[in-house]
Amino acid sequence: MKITRITPIMADGGHRIIVFVKVETDRPGLVGWGEATLEGKPRAIAGCINDMEPMIVGQDPRRIEYCWQILYRSGFWRMGVIGLSALSGIDQALWDIKGKDLGVPVYELLGGRVRDKVRVYTHFTGPTGIGAAAIDASVKSACSKAERGWTAIKTVPVPITNVLDGPKKLKHAEALIKTVRDTLGDEVDILLDLHGRLSPQMAIQYGRRFEPYQPFFLEEPVQSENPKAMAPVARALSTPIATGERLFLRSGFREILEYGAASLLQPDPCHAGGISETRKIATMAETYYAGLAPHNPYGPLATAVCVHIDLASPNFVIQEMIDPETAPQAQALLKDPLPVVNGHILPPTKPGLGVEVDEAECARRVPDFSIERAGGMAMRYYHATHEDGGVADS
Repeated sequence: MKITRITPIMADGGHRIIVFVKVETDRPGLVGWGEATLEGKPRAIAGCINDMEPMIVGQDPRRIEYCWQILYRSGFWRMGVIGLSALSGIDQALWDIKGKDLGVPVYELLGGRVRDKVRVYTHFTGPTGIGAAAIDASVKSACSKAERGWTAIKTVPVPITNVLDGPKKLKHAEALIKTVRDTLGDEVDILLDLHGRLSPQMAIQYGRRFEPYQPFFLEEPVQSENPKAMAPVARALSTPIATGERLFLRSGFREILEYGAASLLQPDPCHAGGISETRKIATMAETYYAGLAPHNPYGPLATAVCVHIDLASPNFVIQEMIDPETAPQAQALLKDPLPVVNGHILPPTKPGLGVEVDEAECARRVPDFSIERAGGMAMRYYHATHEDGGVADS
């Protein structure tokens, strides 16, 4: 069997421009699908996939690790998030092909299931300002998720915060989490994403205020580039620290584990190196007694990829996903996306990843890259500022 063509397919998923990867083979009808979505950079990803195509066209797609090594090592330059996202999508598609060729789900190729279902969480609306109205809106959103059967929900409770900031923002963030906990009780786990917005000293202050309400974890309390600076946050707090969505490959997670900066790793299979590398990251984490909670705010194909990894990883904890009811446009891009049942996803039974992209629907949802549309997306992703006008981590 040989790879004959690799094609990026971009589609407007509503909350994201989704980038699919289609890998075709010389066996009629046997194709593999992956997802390489990266917010704000879809055309860069698509271009990189096109650049990578000639590197492995003609290779046997079942030699997944060999193709991975060609894409990563033979181009001389080591890659960042653009290149690794393109590689990740291709890698996922190769696993899809191998599963289909053998007639088994991908998790069977990863050692088989170690659990019967995958617990998932979604997001509730964070505060858009400071005050009672902002808290009420967030609590209403949290309640709506719990009423529909979600057993774990996440929000960003912290506003844009400077290197040092006063008590006003701290008190508001604490009031929000206290109100959500008091309203929902202990039956729903509350996950907090600090979005890398904080300095270590502010992360500790926020974290201590949140501790009485027992959040499931604190995600990205600070940016992850300096694990040694994150480690004091983990030592100062009893709440588990999670990080990893902006880290890549095992090498990116090594110091996190060595310094004890986090006990829950969140590699993103769309960026960290695909299924192949995410599994290796998970195995490395096991030796430090760290858990796995893959990052995934993207499309339903990315969710399926994560589920196969989760089913086969002994140290898996919980899986992020976009609520299908709030992202119908993205859901429509697959023919049969995996359903959520009582806050869990059950093992897919179809071979490969178990889902197929609806190419006709993608063709109907060609992204709008006009200046007006791109300008709006840029404001959403890139223009966070402090009160003094300085640029902030978003």
